[in-house]
Amino acid sequence: MGTVSGAYKDVPMRLKHVIPLDFESTKVVPESHIWPETENFPLSDRVLPSDDDEKSKSWIPVIDLMAPNVVELIGHACETWGIFHLTNHGIPSSLIHDVESQARRLFSLPTEQKLKALRSAGGATGYGAARMVPFLTKYLWHEGFLIAGSPVEHASVLWPHDHKTFCDVMETYQKMMNSLAHQLLLLMLKWLEVSEDELNWKLSMSQDALLLNSFPACPDPKSTIGLAPHTDSLLITILHQSQEGLQIFRNGFGWVTVSPIEGALVVNFGNLMDILSNGKFSGILHRAFVNQIRHRISVAYFCYPPIDSQVAPFAKSKCPIYSSLTVKEYLEIRAKHMEDALSVIRIK
Repeated sequence: MGTVSGAYKDVPMRLKHVIPLDFESTKVVPESHIWPETENFPLSDRVLPSDDDEKSKSWIPVIDLMAPNVVELIGHACETWGIFHLTNHGIPSSLIHDVESQARRLFSLPTEQKLKALRSAGGATGYGAARMVPFLTKYLWHEGFLIAGSPVEHASVLWPHDHKTFCDVMETYQKMMNSLAHQLLLLMLKWLEVSEDELNWKLSMSQDALLLNSFPACPDPKSTIGLAPHTDSLLITILHQSQEGLQIFRNGFGWVTVSPIEGALVVNFGNLMDILSNGKFSGILHRAFVNQIRHRISVAYFCYPPIDSQVAPFAKSKCPIYSSLTVKEYLEIRAKHMEDALSVIRIK
């Protein structure tokens, strides 16, 4: 099954402020993080496949950004998979290495130090639990650090005299990823036969954010999960991962492991792209697992339209399946309905 039965719950309008666990000193998975076995989430479904398991093979499309038929390759991958590996993307491997290294540096800090950069209640940036946690019946084996714009405010608290390198690396990475996302969006629009002028905002005005994810080694990986099954909310997500842990749900196949490919980034779409493309480019359900030995790090770059811009199926869509609304309005619906958000705005 593609969902975790009973995982999501109703929460008060004012979401509770969840503080990540002190993973370093935790030797036994606490009850708060133990996910009970259900029909949709059996214990046997909680470990990554072995290397000789057919499901562990990388079935995900691999696309060379420099390929002469890149528009067709991306369009086909978007419509059939909703996710693909991207090579020859132009992001230096040395920069990707530095980003992961700085992320490890951050998450290796003592818990009391990381909590100095704790995201404020109702805030967006800084250190904290995944944004989905208040909607879940159990907590996740995960901690994150969200950057939107300059990270200097939080970084200077973590390293009062030694934050420049972290900030420089993250800002350089965001700038290059923004350019890559712009390039990918133009290619996708070309496949959809839509011009940039048909958007209600300029791609150059797109907003972005960078999420550093930490999945510490877990004493009992079968009892918990790193990230619960979900689709992304925004327009496009570009992910760096150097270790296995990400899985996607593929109809007819079940959960498929997205194995890392040296030098490649993983690209997938969020709900806003689903709306714009009128369902042609659907956000894919995905989740993250943890393991007993390795501390897994991933870095997710998110791109989205300005918060007050209008999103709706492109005018060429003869039978639009979604209502028109602003990004802000959609995110409010998403915050209330989570994985049912698209069905709320679907035209009956």
